[in-house]
Amino acid sequence: MRHRIFPSADAGPRTAAGRGGGAELTHPVVRTGFDLFAADGYQLVAGKKFGIIANPTAIESDFTHEVDVMHAAAAVNLTAVFGPEHGFRGTAQAGGGVGTYTDPKTGLPVYNMYGADVADTVTLVRQSGVQALGFDIQDVGARFYTYIWTMYLGLAAAAVLGIPFIVLDRPNPLGGARPSGPVMRPQLETFVGMKPICQQHAMTVGELALLFNDQFVPADAGGRKAELTVVAMRGWRRGMYYDQTGLPWVMPSPNMPTSDTALVYYGLCLFEGTNLSEGRGTTRPFELVTAPYIDYHWLDTLNAELETNGLHGTGFREEYVRPTFDKYENTVCGGLQCYITDRGSFDAITTAVAMLVTVRRQYPGGFGWQYPGRDAIWVDKLSGSDWIRTSVDAGKDTAEIVAGWQAELAEFARLRKEYLMYREDDPS
Repeated sequence: MRHRIFPSADAGPRTAAGRGGGAELTHPVVRTGFDLFAADGYQLVAGKKFGIIANPTAIESDFTHEVDVMHAAAAVNLTAVFGPEHGFRGTAQAGGGVGTYTDPKTGLPVYNMYGADVADTVTLVRQSGVQALGFDIQDVGARFYTYIWTMYLGLAAAAVLGIPFIVLDRPNPLGGARPSGPVMRPQLETFVGMKPICQQHAMTVGELALLFNDQFVPADAGGRKAELTVVAMRGWRRGMYYDQTGLPWVMPSPNMPTSDTALVYYGLCLFEGTNLSEGRGTTRPFELVTAPYIDYHWLDTLNAELETNGLHGTGFREEYVRPTFDKYENTVCGGLQCYITDRGSFDAITTAVAMLVTVRRQYPGGFGWQYPGRDAIWVDKLSGSDWIRTSVDAGKDTAEIVAGWQAELAEFARLRKEYLMYREDDPS
């Protein structure tokens, strides 16, 4: 067996998890993988030099960073840290990493994994001298959020080097109940999508690691799988949103300020691949979509499209902003703010498609897929194929575009079920 779930007594592949509902931060409903890893005295890495892939989200419920906790603990020999996009301490903006350096607080070496490939990662991990590698970063449930691909690289490197890989599981803030969106085509592999999974995978990082290790790692690791252990959460169940976990929200990246941002990000981030601003440089990134050529007409056109397609769970408000950085810096832009009125029926990908269809229809002379200095087909790399871009340009409506990926989504959904560790229906 090349993987295991820990603790096996109550967190196996069919493990149920706890009740939803709010909780005080001092008494969280959910215990994370790190909580259980630490409570067990770090026995999974006893006697080994241990390295961890982490960022500012790797905290305990009392807000203490776990790298600081482990550095001070005699029971674990933490010898290295590996940073993803934005860096270990979160000091870099979108698309940036932080080079190798010594962490001033702990004195530990920190290695940059952002932008690496499997061979680069093998070199880094070998150079670090670690004998076991872990991962603990809060994901937001979207294929193009790069942390899951940093995890993949670590997993593949561990397979090549023959060392254990340990995933300390955390909640999927979208609830993890319903996958959605197109599946990535292999020819479009980048750091926002290395393998063919759907746009909103509805899995935890632990579940993804199980799938990755079975389905993809052998091809990148000379036919080998990693010796994978997933330390499962207690108390989390499918359908539980982040604000029901009782865990503190730490910004996983500079433009993900709240767990509500994650609820729109997995769809509205597609506007990053257009000449509209996706809200970077404002206080509501991904909720605000604007451009200098947009006026009040878009709202009426979009509302009609939503009504025609029976799309529920969202509402929009006309808005004008002046972004402080990124697209249209210091330029007045008109557009919309997206509000979620019923998160159970809201789908950010379908909503984003309706927005693209209507903005292209309403502003044919203004709308474009490229912003100066950006990748001309970035939206293809985000969405996983050219289907959305070419369909919008061809004048297809929302329903027709969404129908175009249902077969591939159904195939991925069937594969996904084999790796789910948490159920909806058993409150344990």
